[in-house]
Amino acid sequence: MIGLIFGESDFPIQILKKIKKKRIKYLVIDLTKGKKFKKDKHSHCVSIGQFGKIIRILKDNKCKKVLFAGKVEKPNFSKMRLDFKGVYYISRIIRSSKLGDAAILREIIKILKQERIKTLNSLTYNPELSLKKGNYSKIKPNMEDKFDIKKAIKTLNSLGKYNFSQGVVVRNRKILAIEGRGGTKIMLKKCKSKQIRNKGVLVKFPKKKQDLRIDLPAVGLKTLIQCKGAGLKGIVLKSKKNVFLERKKSINFANENKMFITVK
Repeated sequence: MIGLIFGESDFPIQILKKIKKKRIKYLVIDLTKGKKFKKDKHSHCVSIGQFGKIIRILKDNKCKKVLFAGKVEKPNFSKMRLDFKGVYYISRIIRSSKLGDAAILREIIKILKQERIKTLNSLTYNPELSLKKGNYSKIKPNMEDKFDIKKAIKTLNSLGKYNFSQGVVVRNRKILAIEGRGGTKIMLKKCKSKQIRNKGVLVKFPKKKQDLRIDLPAVGLKTLIQCKGAGLKGIVLKSKKNVFLERKKSINFANENKMFITVK
């Protein structure tokens, strides 16, 4: 039995499809705001503050392993529903939340480890969703694009203390935006230009000191559409440290719009 702890994004949906296809016994801990998985008979809608309930569900179902997928946003701590263990652990969660959303998940993993529950890599059942090194579009980065990519990677590597930053946008060797807590969509909105088209790059790499079992940079068709809207020419990812959704549709979109998808 595997415990699937799901947050927002389309990634959990892909994992659940594969789990069902393989006929693996599972249960879902649904942490989404809209209770996205409530129709699944194996799903349990739980508040992030109900640690006692989460641990009880896992142990009652003999789940010794869990898998995290999807974004778990920083909760409103003043409105959280806490059970006894939630009260016990809440100070740790609040402290970790100051370091970003991913830090909340890391702290939950530590708590589960104390309860002898192991966390698996989020790509355990879907390795095909992670791209290897190479160029996946007909268009390849030219010399100017390569200068932008180099600048973006250097920028990300220098952002040690901004551990919530997975992405940066560079155009004409100038940094247009660095991803903040609002995520990629908000960052790309800031980069829109009415004059410039197909110039500039979005680079998304894992955060520094990140637990690579969770919260890998996830992109897909929506990201490509947002990049086109921002006037960018391409996306660059880190080899085997990414989640790439809707591969065929995304590559077709890139080719149709003369954009590149490159993995370093």
